[in-house]
Amino acid sequence: MKTTISQVGKYTDQEVVIGGWLANKRSSGKIAFLQLRDGTGFIQGVVVKAEVGEEVFSQAKNLTQESSLYVTGTVRSDERAPSGFELTVTGIEVIHEAVDYPITPKEHGTEFLMDHRHLWLRSKRQHAVMKIRNELIRSTYEFFNENGFVKVDPPILTGSSAEGTTNLFHTKYFDEDAYLSQSGQLYMEAAAMALGKVFSFGPTFRAEKSKTRRHLIEFWMIEPEMAFMDHEESLQVQEQYVTHMIQSVLKNCQLELKALGRDLSKLENIVAPFPRITYDDAIKFLQENGHEIEWGEDFGAPHETAIAESFEKPVFITNYPAEIKAFYMKPHPERSEVVLCADLIAPEGYGEIIGGSQRIDDMDLLKQRYDEHNLSEDAYKWYLDLRRYGSVPHSGFGLGLERTVAWVCGLEHVRETIPFPRLLNRLYP
Repeated sequence: MKTTISQVGKYTDQEVVIGGWLANKRSSGKIAFLQLRDGTGFIQGVVVKAEVGEEVFSQAKNLTQESSLYVTGTVRSDERAPSGFELTVTGIEVIHEAVDYPITPKEHGTEFLMDHRHLWLRSKRQHAVMKIRNELIRSTYEFFNENGFVKVDPPILTGSSAEGTTNLFHTKYFDEDAYLSQSGQLYMEAAAMALGKVFSFGPTFRAEKSKTRRHLIEFWMIEPEMAFMDHEESLQVQEQYVTHMIQSVLKNCQLELKALGRDLSKLENIVAPFPRITYDDAIKFLQENGHEIEWGEDFGAPHETAIAESFEKPVFITNYPAEIKAFYMKPHPERSEVVLCADLIAPEGYGEIIGGSQRIDDMDLLKQRYDEHNLSEDAYKWYLDLRRYGSVPHSGFGLGLERTVAWVCGLEHVRETIPFPRLLNRLYP
């Protein structure tokens, strides 16, 4: 019976065939231990010389790392194994012999591993990260589908920007200027006016010359927009969504979290509602704790980390100054100098994972913002139409997938959170 490693539990004490690769091996005079992987998981194959004979045992001892194989064996329960099972090997068929695989079990430097990212993905640690990333994506679709949202795909090539063109990649669209999208938000607002509650999931690009552990040049965003929804209602959706993702990972990725050595207690505490602190109070808190920052300045990584350390859950920082936020954010009804917005800061120093706000729904005010931000009314005429024809209160937010993966996995750098990261000095592989 041909099966996969993730499904061997169905065949306890039965003989199966698994197609996979040799991740590692060790052997003594009479027994060989094969660490096998097949993409669905990892399992140990045990080859006993007295049971398989000289030929198969010699074959097992001479296998090279990352050679591809068909392995025949009997599934055995083993409480010591991470998956609860191991394979008593009875036969081996080599499909392809790998020679001089460059990533050995010894330690390698970061640049070496990044140069070999196409192979590094095969490691147990990277496998765990990618499986958790996949679970976050799967649970995202589950949450929004169960809550009445419609998936809409905004364009990647755009003629305008949600937050200015300073950090955008410029290209030519035949005879016109175009940019790689830094956000699908404006288009999602249009979709919300047609479909009520919508979300997008796609790549976004920032031409920021940043080398921090939190930044990528290309990353993926989940961007919901909701008609007839105010800022407070949007915050509730955000915390419910994050709670759903974290609980889904805890339920479905126990092996992967264990492989990463993640402290589960840090994640088990992530249940809505989340604490909130205003920008005003955050500034006061930082000043009282020795940070040199004044009202009107944006927060950097050290500021966000200091605030997050005061809470065990993600924390919303609300009502930022209008001057440091995007043109489309709705002013606070009682304080025009701040806007109805919030950033959700992850615990443990992982920084902002969500930015959101209630959007301006008044056409005259939006025109005023165009002037203040030197935006072309011709380029944004279509966006103004959303306020001209049946404007309604509406809100939305964007979640950065890679920072969320880094937080959930407990990673030091976002470069491990995406299959092929694009960094300031890296476009290969």
